[in-house]
Amino acid sequence: MKKIAGRPQPFGTVVEGKKVNFALRVPKGKECELLLYREGKTRPECTFDMPEDEGIGEVRFLAVDGIDAGKYEYNFRIDGKVCLDPYVREVAGREAFGKKRDLQKHEIRGKIVSPEYDWENDRRLHLPWNEVVAYSLHVRGFTKHSSSKVAHKGTYLGIIEKLPYLQQLGINQIQCMPVYEFEECGKTKINYWGYGPAHYFAPKEAYAAGNSAVRELKDMVKECHRAGIEVVLEMPFTEGVPAQTALECLKFYMLEYHVDGFVVNPYCVPWEMLCEDPLLKDIKLMRKDDAFQNIMRRFLKGDENMVNDVMWALPHHSASDGKCNYITAQTGFTLWDLVSYDCKHNEANGENNTDGPDYNYSWNCGAEGPSRKRAVMTLRKNQVRNAFALLLLAQGTPCILAGDEFYNSQKGNNNVYCQDNETGWVDWNKLKTDDTLFNYVRELIAFRKKHPCLHRAEELKGLDRTACGVPDVSYHGENAWQVKSEVYSRQLGVLYAGGDLGDTECFIAYNMHWLPHDFALPSPGKEKRWCLAADTEKGFVSVPVQLEDQKKITLPERSITVLVSEKQTKKTKKPSPRTKTSKTEKAEKAAVKVGEQEKQ
Repeated sequence: MKKIAGRPQPFGTVVEGKKVNFALRVPKGKECELLLYREGKTRPECTFDMPEDEGIGEVRFLAVDGIDAGKYEYNFRIDGKVCLDPYVREVAGREAFGKKRDLQKHEIRGKIVSPEYDWENDRRLHLPWNEVVAYSLHVRGFTKHSSSKVAHKGTYLGIIEKLPYLQQLGINQIQCMPVYEFEECGKTKINYWGYGPAHYFAPKEAYAAGNSAVRELKDMVKECHRAGIEVVLEMPFTEGVPAQTALECLKFYMLEYHVDGFVVNPYCVPWEMLCEDPLLKDIKLMRKDDAFQNIMRRFLKGDENMVNDVMWALPHHSASDGKCNYITAQTGFTLWDLVSYDCKHNEANGENNTDGPDYNYSWNCGAEGPSRKRAVMTLRKNQVRNAFALLLLAQGTPCILAGDEFYNSQKGNNNVYCQDNETGWVDWNKLKTDDTLFNYVRELIAFRKKHPCLHRAEELKGLDRTACGVPDVSYHGENAWQVKSEVYSRQLGVLYAGGDLGDTECFIAYNMHWLPHDFALPSPGKEKRWCLAADTEKGFVSVPVQLEDQKKITLPERSITVLVSEKQTKKTKKPSPRTKTSKTEKAEKAAVKVGEQEKQ
C-alpha cells in the first residue's frame, strides 16, 4: 500500500478498484493521521500523515493505492485522539447492542464499504399519499420479544420475517425509528430509541443478524418493496448538525438505500430547504405534528367543545404538509395504555416519574392500570375500536403504532426511551390470546381502501363535484345538514359523497357521549338505501344490512357507526284494490271462507 494524491470531495471514503480515497474536515492547526487496521484487529497496521499543507481549507484528504478495501478498517487520529469518521458508511465493533466499546482503544472502527449490491431492478414504490396506511416501529423492539417467533430477533431480517403479517393487516408503509449508528451506551442508561448525536451515514450494526448492516438494511428495503411496502426512515438530526450535512444524508439514503421517505424534525433542519431540493421531490418528506392526535384523544374520551376541532381534523390531507395522522406514537402511551391509565407510570426510568409528557389526554375507563372488572375491560376495548375508527376513517394518511392492533402495553410508561426490555418491546403474546382487535383493524383498513371517498387524492372542498346536490363532504347531527356544535355536544355525522369516484356514499356517525343519541340521516341518493356496514360493538358485517328506518339512527353511548348507500332492491308491487282480477277476488273470498270455518 502507498499514499497517493487524493480528492477533497466527497467526504468519507470512496472505493475505486484497489484505490481508496479518504477525506474529512479538520480544524486548522490540528495534526491528523489516517489509521488502517486489518479487519477485526484493534492495532493499526499502517499510519499515514494527513498534513495541513496538503489539504484545502479545513479539508484533509489522501488516497491509498494497492489496498484490498474489504480486508481493512480505518479511523482518524486528530491531535492524538482517535476519531471515527463522521461520514463513515458502516461501523465495526458495535455488533452487540448495549455493549460498551472504547474508541480510544481502537475497539470501534470504520469499515471501508464498496458500493456493489444487486438491487435486482428494485425501485421506490411511489405510493400516493392517500393510499398509504403506515405502521410505526422500532427495528429492534418490533421482533426482540421471545413471542415474536422470528429467527432473527431484533434485526432488519426480523422485519423481513414479519412482512406477511404486515401484508395481512393491510399495511403498505413502515416508518422506522432511527436505524443509523447511534451510541446506545450512556453514562447510566441505555439509549434504546436512538435519539441524539450519531454517525448518520452508517446503518446500525447491532440491528444486523450477520456481519453487514449495509447489506441487510438494503435487503430489508428490497424485500419490503417486493411486498408492496414502502420504507420511511425517521431522521431526527440533533441541533448543531449543519443543514447541508442533513440534506446530503437524506439524499444518500434515498439513492444508496432506495428509501421511500423520511420523517424529519423541522426545528433542526429547514423544512422549506428540504421541500425545494430537486432530488428529494422524488420521495415523501414527513414531520411530526400532535394536532390530530390531541384532538382525537380528547374527542375519544368525551371532552366538551371538540366537534369543531374534529371537523377540522377529519378532512386534513397529509400530502399538503407532510403530516401523517396518528393517535399514538413512540412518545406517549400505547393505545391500550391510553385507555388504561390516567397518569404516566415512568418510575422504572429512574427519574422519579418526572420524564415523559404530563398531558396525555388519556382516560383509564374507571380503574388505573390492569383490571379484572368486566365493565372496565369491555369499555376499554370499546374505546380502542373507536380510536382505530377515528384514525382510519379520517382522510389523512394514517399511521398505526406497532402492537396497538393487539393491545400491546408498556405498563403505563409513556417514555420508554431507556427500556430495552420487555416493557419497550412489542409483546406478541397478546395477539395469540386474542386476535379479535387485529381482525377488526384488518377489516377497517380493507374498508378504507375499498372506498375512495374515504381517502381522496385531493383535499375535500365541501363542494358539489357532480352537480347532484351533494358536496364531497358534509356534516350532520340530530337534524340532517345541521351540526350540533355547542360546547356540550359530543356527536357528529359525516357524509362522504363518492359518485364522482364511482364509489358509494359513506355516512359515519360518531357519538362520544356517555348517553345514546339520535342522528338524522341525509338522503343516500336517488333509488338508494342506507345499509349498516359496521359499528363499534359488532365490527364489520360480511354483507351490509339495510336499515328499516331510513330517516334516523340511534347510536349507543361511546360508539361509531358506518353506513354505506346501496341501490334499493326492487319489490313486487301489490295490485291496487281497483284493479283486482276476478281470480284474485275468488282467492280472497275462498281465504275468508276458510278462516271463518277455522274460527268455528
